[in-house]
Amino acid sequence: MKFQKALGLSGEADWDLMPRIIAADFTFVTNNARDFRKLYAREELHAGLMIIVPQVLPFLQRELFALILEDLVGAEDMVNEVIEVTLDGDDSASLTRYTLPEA
Repeated sequence: MKFQKALGLSGEADWDLMPRIIAADFTFVTNNARDFRKLYAREELHAGLMIIVPQVLPFLQRELFALILEDLVGAEDMVNEVIEVTLDGDDSASLTRYTLPEA
């Protein structure tokens, strides 16, 4: 992950990243849906989580991330929200947006 590499955090465990993510008020982007859904569910307040569900090649990750960014145009913020992008087939993707932790 570029976040981990840029900050010298490569190889850090997910739970060790969370204090840094929360303290810096980062919106975090990941492929690791299972672990980070659990970690974010424990946080009372966070700046948002973006999940690119499929493990795909970097060029396709960028395209899926672009879909998330398009969805955010005009949105106020992502406080306590998660946006997941999932491939539905070869040519289509879907976005799911929900609150975490649940209200």
